[in-house]
Amino acid sequence: MTTESKPQAYPDSFFVGAYWGARRESPEACARRAAVFLELLAACDPLLAHWYKSIRSRKGTQKLSLMPPDVSVLTDLFRRGVNREGRGPVIEELGLRVVFLNGGAASDDARLSIKCGAFDDPSPNNCLLSLPFEGPTAERVLTPSSLEAVMRGMVAAWEPEWIAAMSEHHRELDDPDNRTNARVGWVTYFSKQRGTVPPLPAPVRIEPVEDKGTLIVLTPERFTVANPEHVALARRVRELLTRAGLIKTR
Repeated sequence: MTTESKPQAYPDSFFVGAYWGARRESPEACARRAAVFLELLAACDPLLAHWYKSIRSRKGTQKLSLMPPDVSVLTDLFRRGVNREGRGPVIEELGLRVVFLNGGAASDDARLSIKCGAFDDPSPNNCLLSLPFEGPTAERVLTPSSLEAVMRGMVAAWEPEWIAAMSEHHRELDDPDNRTNARVGWVTYFSKQRGTVPPLPAPVRIEPVEDKGTLIVLTPERFTVANPEHVALARRVRELLTRAGLIKTR
């Protein structure tokens, strides 16, 4: 094993992140997209079928259940998620932010963070789903089929430019200085606007997502940075995608 492919000292974690550029949208529009996504998430796995938002009130912090999703409730949450400096005016160009939790135990904990409606912000709009990394639930959820279902839901709801499903340690190896406009995860998606995915070496699998884009699955088994063959394959795929123009230096 090379030094580069060794995991870091701190515990690893796993996320699925969808990203898209400037898109001005109202709280209602963001809520409609979120409602679609929550419904699709619930169909992916029981872990993802329960979501709530912590709400502060005079009675203290309460848990507002979000399932089944109600567009009017979600709209109110997005309205509360505006950006502002102190008590100053709303900074509309920075969009709206909300965070939802699933209320699971430590080994079954999932978190959903959404930023949408931004139209003049250096950081992109995004939908980030954090998933358990270890334990029986992680073994069930961190599979190509489950991750593909989550990512197809992201495509249907958010219409992102790209998506990556990967561990934090893998993210640091893939693009440690955040110099490019996409990451290559265990499972990756590129919209057709990014370009055409070129032929990729085995065991990489390529799957269309309707007429919207393409999914890329690096390995059928769970990707790990402790496996130098996995790391080498990811680098080779990143190189080919860069040559094809799907990944560019910022």
